Amino acid sequence: MKNINDNEKDLDIKDRLSKLEYEVTQNGATEPPFTSEYYNSNDKGLYVDIVSGEPLFLSSEKFDSGCGWPSFSKPISEEVIKYNKDDSYNMDRIEVKSKAADSHLGHVFNDGPIEKGGLRYCINGAALRFIPLEKLKEEGYEQYLKFFK
Repeated sequence: MKNINDNEKDLDIKDRLSKLEYEVTQNGATEPPFTSEYYNSNDKGLYVDIVSGEPLFLSSEKFDSGCGWPSFSKPISEEVIKYNKDDSYNMDRIEVKSKAADSHLGHVFNDGPIEKGGLRYCINGAALRFIPLEKLKEEGYEQYLKFFK
């Protein structure tokens, strides 16, 4: 059972996110393929959890998998991701969630580029916020500039 603080937190999240962002991050929904603004983006920068701002993925790990969602070969650190078995819809998958906010992000599969480790983190763009390289310092992510030298 949720306590009052959980309900207040949920209302705050609901107020800050679009309906789609909320459904994806809080209820495990999936955005329609090929609809995310980040699907085809090749800009340099950092992808963070839209709920908490937790840094999750570097643009240098993003690749075009053709699946319809932003795909990454690995997270910034294993410390920022939680993994859960997901057998919904009669599929055998591994759900990926952010550790800090427990946001549903997407799933990880073992069909990614071999030269990048073989994993494909298939992530809902609605769960992400992109911080362009030139705004990292301004937005408080200066420590990640070292990854772009």
